[in-house]
Amino acid sequence: MKQKLSLAIMAFATLLVASCASDNESEESKSLNNPNQNMTTYADDVAFLENYIDIIQLSDESGKSKVALSAALQGRVMSSSAFGDEGRSYGWINRELFESKETLEHMNTFGGEERFWLGPEGGQYSIFFEKGAEFTLDDWYTPSLIDLDAYEVKSQSGSKAVFTKNALLKNYSGFQFDLGIEREIAVLSKSEVQQKLGLSTIDDAIKIVAYQTTNTLTNTGGSDWKKETGLLSIWLLGMYNHSANTTIMIPYVSGDEADWGIPVNDTYFGKVPAERLIVKDNIIYFSGDGQYRSKIGVSPRRAKDIAGSYDAENGVLTIIKYNKPEGVTDYVNSMWEIQEEPFAGDVINAYNDGEPSPGEKPLGPFYELETSSPALALKSGESGTHKQLTCHLEGDIESLEPILKQVFGVSVEDVKTAFNK
Repeated sequence: MKQKLSLAIMAFATLLVASCASDNESEESKSLNNPNQNMTTYADDVAFLENYIDIIQLSDESGKSKVALSAALQGRVMSSSAFGDEGRSYGWINRELFESKETLEHMNTFGGEERFWLGPEGGQYSIFFEKGAEFTLDDWYTPSLIDLDAYEVKSQSGSKAVFTKNALLKNYSGFQFDLGIEREIAVLSKSEVQQKLGLSTIDDAIKIVAYQTTNTLTNTGGSDWKKETGLLSIWLLGMYNHSANTTIMIPYVSGDEADWGIPVNDTYFGKVPAERLIVKDNIIYFSGDGQYRSKIGVSPRRAKDIAGSYDAENGVLTIIKYNKPEGVTDYVNSMWEIQEEPFAGDVINAYNDGEPSPGEKPLGPFYELETSSPALALKSGESGTHKQLTCHLEGDIESLEPILKQVFGVSVEDVKTAFNK
C-alpha cells in the first residue's frame, strides 16, 4: 500500500532546460565534459532534487569538485560533479519516484551515489524480516531508519557535513538493538586523493571529485551485541548512471579454491551468464550496462580494499576504497534463508540493474557498487566505524591509463576488450 511521502516535499515545478552558455567556462565544459550530449548535468539534478528535499552542497576550494547531500534521506550522497555545475552528474536519481510524491511499501529506491544501510538483509538475524515471516518479497520491508527517516545535521562547513541519528531496531530473532549513527562526509583535495590511492601523480587534464564518508555505529543500549543474538554491519551502497560500455572491476586475492574459497559469488539472482562475468587471475570484470539484473559478491578472504568501474563511452573511472580490517572474516550473511553460516557473508558487492523478468520494468536502470563493515560485536557503549572513499576521474585514455595500471593492475585496453566491446 502506498502512503503520502513523509518527507517535507515542496510543490513540483517544471524544470526549464538550461540554454547554452556563452562564456568560456561553459564552452570548455561542453567540449571536455559532454561527449554524450544527452548527459544530465550536476546543476540539472540538484535543481530537480530541490523541488522535493533540502540539499546540502559541499565543494573543494576551486568549486569544481561538488557533492550534493540530503539530510532527509539519511545523509545520503545524492550526486557529485568533477566540473562544477556544468559537469556530469555521477549519481543515479529516480526522478519518477520523486515526481510521484508517494512512498512504496517495501523500499523506496530514490537513488543516490552513496547511501547508508545496515545488514543483514536475510537470515535468522535479518532486520528486513519480522520474526516468523517467510523469506519472500511480500514479507520483506526495508527499515524506515535506512529508507525514509531524516537524520539530524550535527555540523556543516563548505567541505564537510556530519549527520546523526538515534534509533531502535529489532531483528528476526527478536533481539533489540539500541543504536546511534554518525555519518561524516568530507570532500577531498586532489593531493589527498593522490595520497590515499597511492598514486605517483594525477594528470592535470583529469577532472576529479572525491569524498570520504566516515560511518560510525554505537551500541547505546545496556546489552552487548553478540553472535548468539545477531550482529549488525554498516553497509554502503552507491547507485551510478550506467552506459553500454561500463565495466565493473574488482581485484581479488588469487589462490586455490580449496584454500581461499570461490573467487566470486554470482548466485544472488541466479547464475550470471559467462558473457557478463569474467574472472581473470587477479581481477573480476562484471558488466555494468544496466541491461541484465544480476549481482555478485566477494568474500573477505578474497576481497581487497578496492573496487571500481570504467565507463569507456564517457571516459569516467570510478574508484571505491574502504577500510578492510586485516584478518577479519566475520561478515553478516544476507541470503534470504535460515542460514547455517550467518557470518559468512560478502564484503564487496556489485549489482547491475535490468528487467526482473522479461517485459517487467527495471528499477532504473543503473549499476551499483557496495561495501560492508565486519559484523559488529559491540559491547554496551562501544562503537564501530566503516570508512569509504569514492572518487570519480574523468578524462581521455592517455591520462587515465596510468591510474588504472597503478590501482587495478590493468590497462584501458584490458577493460575495454573484456566483453569484446
